[in-house]
Amino acid sequence: MRHQLPQLYERVFVPATVIEELRHTSAPLTVAAWLHQMPEWIEVRVVSVKQDAALEVLDPGEREAIQLAEEQHADLLLIDERHGRLEAKRRGIATTGTLGVLLAAGKRGLVDPDKAFQQLINETTFRATPEVRESFVKQYRESRKRRD
Repeated sequence: MRHQLPQLYERVFVPATVIEELRHTSAPLTVAAWLHQMPEWIEVRVVSVKQDAALEVLDPGEREAIQLAEEQHADLLLIDERHGRLEAKRRGIATTGTLGVLLAAGKRGLVDPDKAFQQLINETTFRATPEVRESFVKQYRESRKRRD
């Protein structure tokens, strides 16, 4: 998926705090390798953090991602954490999650979403509830039916 982001989205901004979270010692080796040779299409941004009581329940990465999306008037925010997504939507920010990106890349023929999903589960710390997994499979199958 990491190679498809620049094909799907014009620019990808990442808060510096998110990069620091990814550097955690428990991060998978694939994440550490990616950080060591971060693609040039990633723009790391320091966010002008503002006190905002509604964001205090979120961890710093989600909080700054929402604030960066607001600062940049982003068209779309990639965020997986449920509370962060709800708050972003409350603020009128369009969101998608990792699985939404896989589906978008699949619709454009950039990846096989099912294979990419399995790789995501097996090689990263990504987790999804059974309901989210079922929804992904259903959407993937529906999009295949429309293509065929």
